[in-house]
Order: sequence, then C-alpha cells, then structure tokens
Amino acid sequence: MEQFTQLWQATGLVQMTLGQLAMIGVGLLLLYLAIRKGFEPLLLVPIGFGGILANIPGVEIAVGDGVLHQFYVIGIETGIFPLLIFMGVGAMTDFGPLLANPKTLLLGAAAQFGIFSTLLGALALSDLGIFDFSVQQAAAIGIIGGADGPTAIYVAGQLASDLLGAIAVAAYSYMALVPLIQPPIMRALTTSTERAITMTQQREVSQLEKVLFPLVLLLLVALVIPSAAPLLGMFCFGNLMRESGVVGRLADTAQNALINIVTLLLGLSVGSKLGADQFLVASTLGILALGMVAFAIGTATGVLMAKLLNLLSANKINPLIGAAGVSAVPMAARVANKVGLEANPNNFLLMHAMGPNVAGVIGSAIAAGVLIQFAA
Repeated sequence: MEQFTQLWQATGLVQMTLGQLAMIGVGLLLLYLAIRKGFEPLLLVPIGFGGILANIPGVEIAVGDGVLHQFYVIGIETGIFPLLIFMGVGAMTDFGPLLANPKTLLLGAAAQFGIFSTLLGALALSDLGIFDFSVQQAAAIGIIGGADGPTAIYVAGQLASDLLGAIAVAAYSYMALVPLIQPPIMRALTTSTERAITMTQQREVSQLEKVLFPLVLLLLVALVIPSAAPLLGMFCFGNLMRESGVVGRLADTAQNALINIVTLLLGLSVGSKLGADQFLVASTLGILALGMVAFAIGTATGVLMAKLLNLLSANKINPLIGAAGVSAVPMAARVANKVGLEANPNNFLLMHAMGPNVAGVIGSAIAAGVLIQFAA
C-alpha cells in the first residue's frame, strides 16, 4: 500500500497545478486552431504541442537538461533558428514586384509605424503604472506590429526572453488572423472608388537587377544599422542564392528541407516557454492587446501612405496594397487582392501587393535592428 501511495504521489495528476492545467488547455486550443481552422499550422502545431509538454508536471522537459530547453538554448538564445528561417524566406522571395514599382517600398516602410507607436504606448502604460515593461520588453512587444514571426522571436530572444512565449503566440496568432483583422480597417480608410482603382501592368525586371538588389540592399542598410545585418544578411543571402541561378541545390535546400526542419524545432522551442509561471501573468494580456494595436496601426499607416502617394503622383496606386506593407507574406498580399476583387471583379492586385509585402519584410528586419541597437 505504501508503494502504491508513492506511485500515486509521483503521478502528474497529483502534482498538476491549476496554472499547468490551464496552459495545457491553451496548447490544445492552439492545436485546434491549427488543425481545424488552418491558422498557421506549420508553427502553431509544434508550439501548441511544445506548450503541452512544457506543462506536464514531474517531467522537466522544458528546463535544465530537458530536450525542449536544449532546443531553445541552441536555436533561440543564439538567434540561429530565426536567422535560418530568414535565409529560407529570402530563397523563396521574388523582389521583382518591388523593383518594378520602387515607390511601394514606402508602403512597407510606413507599415512599420505600428512597431514604434506600440513601443511608445507600452512605455506610456508603464509610466502610468498599468504595466511594468522595461524599454527592452516594450521594444520586443512593439515588433509584433511587423507581423513577422521570426523577427518577433529574434528580437524577443535578444531583448526579453522572459516574454518570448507570449510574444510568439501573439505574433503568429495575428499573422493567422490577417484575413479577419485587415479587411475592416482597409474598408474603413478607403472609398469604394479607391478600392476599385486598377493598376497598370508592371515592367519587366532584368535578372541583373534581381542579382544586384540583395547585395546593394545589404550594404546600404548594414553600414548604417549594423545590428540589422544578421537578419537582413540571411534574407539577402537566401535571395542571392535564388537569383544567381548557379546554386540551385542550395537554394532548394534553404527554401524546403532546411526551413522545414528549423520551423519544427523553432516551434517546439517557443512552446517550451509557455510554462504557467511565465505565461499566466498580467503582462501577457497586455502583450496580446498591444500586439493587436501594433498590427492594426501598421495596416492603417500602410493604407494611409498609399493615399498620400496618390495625392502627390499622377500615376495612381490602389491604396489597398498599402495594407500588405505588414510582412505577413504572402497572406497580406492575398487579402489586398481579395478586397480589391470585391470592389472590381477585374482588379487583380496580387502581384502589385507583393511589392509592399516584400518591402514589409525588409522594413521589419531594419526595425528589429534599430530596436536592438538602441534598446539592448
């Protein structure tokens, strides 16, 4: 009987706290959203499962020598996983739409306003005593507005590792909810006439332009903001492999096998930070709320910048593509195309929207470098 009692006391059922039970529920919810609703399944499945493992009592899988903690130390504390993902994303990216219409770069830049406004908002709320975010934590929260999961994880790992779980969940949740969050904002800021603007065919971009662009971009940015070099460097390297045409095997590996492996390990690593003691705190609600505000502001400023460009230029652009300036690639571009088709069935904006969408990836990487350089 004594041995049976010891066995019972050693079970997870006895040791489980309400917080751990709640976080297992959160993990199951993430799995439901990924599997049933199709919300960012490539990351929400491993994040949700990792969160469940991290909250099973009696199994130190997410701390010490636990396998999930080792994944975290190797891949996220060092920044390796987000950087490798950026390399894979670069290998999948076509800069052609951006080069064909360079002024769309301004739309991607404008969408990053959500990052810095939310940084200031988080600091203001801390000054008012509502939350207690440091400058580093506020910077990591603000980057959610870029709608770029790897960038958010990279910045959080560098500046606020204690908030990593909440920031990652917020970033990927809002990326998955782009089709629900963005359209109301886009419609509220545009008229039916503006949404029906048909854009002209883009010019043909030469292969030489595509090869030179990542090199010029990296040198121009890295020399001014050195801390942006890791993210932007991996992104540009992946794109150079794609466009050079001489390392097809490497480019294929970067955008398929390698990015799949890293995404798997990254998700489990992030899930290891969904422990009840780290996630179930008041600041988590603040992060989720501020992240939503950052994303909404980024969407709005992208649209408003497009409207401003139309006032200054005779060659009109559809302001809907400004919403694609957040770097949720290619989801945001698809949403802009969908809303445009609702206003004009012959209005195909997808390739035009890819310009600011790609610019948003560049903008979020630069914004991350700025935050790390000044907040670290």
